[in-house]
Amino acid sequence: MNITDIHDPQLAQRLQHKLDQKTKPVGSLGRLEALALQMGLVLGSEAPRLRQAQVLVCAGDHGLAARGVSAYPSDVTWQMVENFLAGGAAVSVLARQHGLALTVVDCGVRHDFAPRPGLVVRKVAAGTADSSHGPAMTAAQCEQAIANGREIVGQLPGNAVLLGEMGIGNTSAASLLLARLTGQPLAECVGAGTGLDAAGIERKRALLAQVLQLHAGATGPLQALAAFGGFEIATLVGAVLQAASERRVIVVDGFISTAAVLVAQALEPHVTQRCVFSHRSGECGHGLMLRYLGPSRDVPARALLDMDLRLGEGSGAVLAWPLLQSACAILAEMASFESAGVSGKSS
Repeated sequence: MNITDIHDPQLAQRLQHKLDQKTKPVGSLGRLEALALQMGLVLGSEAPRLRQAQVLVCAGDHGLAARGVSAYPSDVTWQMVENFLAGGAAVSVLARQHGLALTVVDCGVRHDFAPRPGLVVRKVAAGTADSSHGPAMTAAQCEQAIANGREIVGQLPGNAVLLGEMGIGNTSAASLLLARLTGQPLAECVGAGTGLDAAGIERKRALLAQVLQLHAGATGPLQALAAFGGFEIATLVGAVLQAASERRVIVVDGFISTAAVLVAQALEPHVTQRCVFSHRSGECGHGLMLRYLGPSRDVPARALLDMDLRLGEGSGAVLAWPLLQSACAILAEMASFESAGVSGKSS
């Protein structure tokens, strides 16, 4: 899969001119204007329109969770999947509020779900292996999860996908991916996850240091992904790659979803052109990820919101969604000085 550079200087110039001619001082809508410019470039239009946006929540269990890296038991993974489908989770409520379709994917949960609308079963296995003893996934399992993500997005309608996830233990996997793929010190990559206390965070860091050393040879993005897991992250990697290849807008949630983008970007550097980072997570490693995924090492990727969110599920992505709608509406509906008969800036 070859994901091309979508920057079009001529289209960017036309979009910027259109924004500058709106009935406002130049640049006065701040980052909303930059977002509108990005929407136009991703969708290849001076009047971008978001169609049939899809919220995609990928769920999977982690063998490493048995080592006490989370404040919650593994059963919460499948219980929260049921909550998503019943409409009671935060992402379910927010998606319903904004009229967004929600698809939940069983990528590898240790539970069998009854078929129902909104559920897609692509279970690679009943949870990953314990990465403190060996790779979380085999290479074949990792490839299958990525392929599943591509196939799922390929069958979804619309031109925008909002990423979410669920998996007890997955902040550990994301922290390990961050440390390995960026070279950041592990201690700076590990946070409280679902709410560990200070002692719990120290135990988590000590264990993850052992896991990182055990898999010292897993240096490439796919090797690291297989070593640390999980199935939901690998499925999201495939989802990102497919959405980017189709020039869909990709709305990235928090720490875990950004870890999937981190892997995808290592495989296809131009994927981040299609990504809108919805919020800066309260998980400490997320800021490091955004710094690494920015347009340059000196300019980090900027998230739209900073509200101390650390829930996951896609909740931050859905909260940020109206800003993308507003950016497109400004381009399409806001009058220009000429059309409104308003005097422009005095020379």
